[in-house]
Amino acid sequence: MNHLLRFVAAAIAVLSLALSGTAAIAQTYPTKPISLIVPFGPGSGTDLITRIIAQRLGAVLGQSVIVENKAGANGTIAAMFVARAAPDGYTLFMSTNTPHSAAPFLMKSINYDPAKDFVALSRVGSFTQLLLVNPSIPAKSVQELIAHAKANPGKLSFASGNASSVLAGETLKRWAGIDMLHVPYRSAPPAVQDVLGGRVSMLFTDMATGWPHHRSGTLRGLATTRLKRSALVPELPTLDESGVKDFDMDSWAGLFAPAGTPPAIIARLNTELRKIIDNPEVKAQIAATGFEAFSSTTAELDEFVKAQLVKWQRMIKDAGIQPE
Repeated sequence: MNHLLRFVAAAIAVLSLALSGTAAIAQTYPTKPISLIVPFGPGSGTDLITRIIAQRLGAVLGQSVIVENKAGANGTIAAMFVARAAPDGYTLFMSTNTPHSAAPFLMKSINYDPAKDFVALSRVGSFTQLLLVNPSIPAKSVQELIAHAKANPGKLSFASGNASSVLAGETLKRWAGIDMLHVPYRSAPPAVQDVLGGRVSMLFTDMATGWPHHRSGTLRGLATTRLKRSALVPELPTLDESGVKDFDMDSWAGLFAPAGTPPAIIARLNTELRKIIDNPEVKAQIAATGFEAFSSTTAELDEFVKAQLVKWQRMIKDAGIQPE
């Protein structure tokens, strides 16, 4: 019995020491700059909202939050980097549906598990995607675009800078029965540049990247991808309204840390991030980019990630996309 009591006492002491150590870490965190990894290039919608949040987060934490762009391979380069980073709160990840929901089904293999290799911090919100065509394409609506594509089989192409644009383009191809060449890019901005230059016919892209070109007329907007019209471009119909029935793409963003990051640090970051994301000034600043900002608990983001994996697997299968 004495041996058992000594064992229990020792276990309690070890647990107490661990808890006190975790609390001490949270109280002193952070003591150096934090890296916030973005899976797309500078100027993308994800990059823009990350920089808004990083500036505010750095101010409240008292340390610089440095945004690092690691574009390529459907966001998996960035995801693998974060998954293998030290779980100490100094490497964070602004992920999206591309590396977290779609990449497992767009690629034959990835070297991380979206559900197990990351710990959730908070939702950030949702993107609306915009369908843009080069003005040389004689189409003023989705139906006219489809008719033009059918009259010119194999002559149109669509660019993509992320999984949302891949899926939207392939879904339109399959639904309309048209032949278009897919031209992939590492991020949305270079994809937009090639559509502007007429090297590619069209693309789906986030509002932050595409809206200025629609507004100026350098590219022609035809539709948006969610069931409800965007307040930023209320003149444009949705794909559902345009005949692609029930098309509803919710492109999302959320913040994560490597699995194993101390719970006290996760709790601190969640508290600060929710204050930032739900701040009316920040919401308005982010809304100007065509992004709807809202936060969540860590548990809510965990459940959302699981549900989105199921949803994107189904959408990718329905679009007839084969993993590469």
